[in-house]
Amino acid sequence: MIFTLLAAAIAAVLFFAMLGLEVYGFRYGRARARHHSENGRHGLGSVEGAVYGLLGLLVAFSFSGAASRFEHRRDQIITEANAVGTAYLRLDVLPQELQPSLREKFRRYLDARLAVYRKLPDVDAAKAELARATALQGEIWKEAVAASRTAGMPASLLLLPALNAMFDIASERTAAAYAHPPTALFAVLVALALISAFLVGEGMSESGAASRLHMVSYAAVMAVVVYVVIDLEFPRFGLIRLSGADRFLAEVRQAMQ
Repeated sequence: MIFTLLAAAIAAVLFFAMLGLEVYGFRYGRARARHHSENGRHGLGSVEGAVYGLLGLLVAFSFSGAASRFEHRRDQIITEANAVGTAYLRLDVLPQELQPSLREKFRRYLDARLAVYRKLPDVDAAKAELARATALQGEIWKEAVAASRTAGMPASLLLLPALNAMFDIASERTAAAYAHPPTALFAVLVALALISAFLVGEGMSESGAASRLHMVSYAAVMAVVVYVVIDLEFPRFGLIRLSGADRFLAEVRQAMQ
């Protein structure tokens, strides 16, 4: 909730700042027209076009990148669910008496993995669950190696690679959670939005009357786009969430009962 309010506050500040700059740009343009000839804006269109073009390119890049990372994180959940399910099934290659302990550790491990993301946006609680899952990885690996030695080479070839894949995708998901564009990119995006707002207002001054509808619409569209980009970048904190995809892991956990 706090993150949602923060993202909304950023969008609201951007909205009103753009509105203010549009009004200021309009007044500046009217004052400038009174002191310069009609040719005073000659050649400025190319500058405005360059700014708008750069802003459009940056918005497209930011939105596309955020959406791509969102989809990648969702695909990783499915990959982890498949990896855990496969590794759990391959416990069948071990002797029957060696399976119960490992199966119980698998259940505890998957509970911890699910809790990591359910505890967010409580970062400290999520890190505690992540540490618990990491510790269980070590326990599962040691016990699986010992059991595979008892069971023989075929069990090792089937079980251990599946465990590696299960642990690898867990690490990849953790790394993906920290994968975000640099803060400078967002700063440049906001700066270009503000500059373009001034140019929009200044350009409207040629008509002699400001269009409130266009001013509000332009500022609102940019504010909404920035909000959505931020929300997509942090899908465990805002309104756009990956919680629906977690059901794949939850279904695997239910099958372990």
